[in-house]
Amino acid sequence: MSDKKTFHQSRRSFLAGSAAMLATPAIAQDPGSVNSTTTTIGERDLTETVRRNVSSFRTLDWQPYFSNLNNGAILVDIDSRALHYWEEGGFYKLYPSSVPLSEELTRRGRTKVTRKVEGPSWRPTPSMLERNPEWPEYIGPGPDNPLGTHALYLSWTYYRIHGTHDTRKIGRQSSNGCIGLYNEHISELFSYAQVGTQVLLI
Repeated sequence: MSDKKTFHQSRRSFLAGSAAMLATPAIAQDPGSVNSTTTTIGERDLTETVRRNVSSFRTLDWQPYFSNLNNGAILVDIDSRALHYWEEGGFYKLYPSSVPLSEELTRRGRTKVTRKVEGPSWRPTPSMLERNPEWPEYIGPGPDNPLGTHALYLSWTYYRIHGTHDTRKIGRQSSNGCIGLYNEHISELFSYAQVGTQVLLI
């Protein structure tokens, strides 16, 4: 199957998933919680935000960014808020993502997956607790965990690609540095990516 055909199929799947997500009511959250809307940069209407995010996705060819696809390759495009995944043989997936709240919290460059965890626990970094002293120091696996159902740990300290239980964050500037995906998407990516998978944030 060609990359072009795979991209169109992935885009159709994403658009269908977006429509289903828009029909789902937002989950009520404690305004002081880690997953609250106060941790997202406000963008008027979610419907408009997701539509704008869909239209801003760019089709990317892996070759300018990676010398090979050994163990797969992940590219996160911060500007279009999208994660691209490739494997040898032409397999390609595109996922909408959340990105850091500000340029100061954004890290760009090359890293790799160093660990995979299903049902991750979460501890805020010292700088997060400094900015948000009301946050708990530890949250175990479950619906309140900001890392969602799965996490890919990167070679950069404190940085992850992970899920989220708060679907409002996807397609927005909403993280303290990590890249977030819908839980169903991180579960899928988790099954593809390996320890050693190349990761590039641009």
